[in-house]
Amino acid sequence: QVQLVESGGGLVQAGGSLTLSCAASGRTFSNYAMAMGWFRQAPGKEREFVATISWSGSSTYYSNSVKGRFTISRDSGKSTAYLLMDSLKPEDTAVYFCAARSATTSGYSNVRSYDTWGQGTQVTVSS
Repeated sequence: QVQLVESGGGLVQAGGSLTLSCAASGRTFSNYAMAMGWFRQAPGKEREFVATISWSGSSTYYSNSVKGRFTISRDSGKSTAYLLMDSLKPEDTAVYFCAARSATTSGYSNVRSYDTWGQGTQVTVSS
């Protein structure tokens, strides 16, 4: 079983930057090729897709609301994923969750495609 731990959230002014990290541990990664994703949930709203990266790291996809401002990446060992967030806006304020799904699972923007979740990290952008 894989465990995910996010870090890097905090308070930042509009226009600023933050980098979130998601460290995966537990299962032997060579036996479990997994794609990783970031989602976010603002108070009173549903959890929404932000970005995802393939197992190899060669493919990335973003929601329209963050495209051009956020960058998802993963380290060469594939055990840590990152979300670099630039030009932050107050509407980016939310709890950000890291998630993992099997590399063969489709539906990268669907919450139900992911079977492992981190505990979330708060990102607050002040105006």
